[in-house]
Amino acid sequence: MATVRLLSDDEVAANPAAKAVFDDIRATRKSDFVNNFWRGLANDPVLLKRTWEEVKAVMVGEGALDPLTRELIYIAVSSANSCQYCVHSHTAAARAKGMNDAQYGELLAIIGLAGKTNHLVTAMQIPADPEFLVTG
Repeated sequence: MATVRLLSDDEVAANPAAKAVFDDIRATRKSDFVNNFWRGLANDPVLLKRTWEEVKAVMVGEGALDPLTRELIYIAVSSANSCQYCVHSHTAAARAKGMNDAQYGELLAIIGLAGKTNHLVTAMQIPADPEFLVTG
């Protein structure tokens, strides 16, 4: 259960700052759907705007990584952080950006392997090889 109210479109429309962000979300995503994360953040229009601007800059803006790769990274980090909501949200976004079942299976294998090897190296306290360290 959410710890904040998930604002309806009517409630958001009553706040011009929140409405402007929702309008931008819809325009950017070319969809009328605004998901619950944004509806919860709409309780604080300043936080809503700041978060949307950052998400838009990192996940939508031009960059060296293609949109699907960005979503795959988001899924992996969300899995590591145990964020069920973001795993679902970004898996749906990755599928919409072309992720197929084989890619998803490979992603899950990498997430599982990284988790295992991260725990092993942490438990053994293995120092990083000097060749892996950036120097200057």
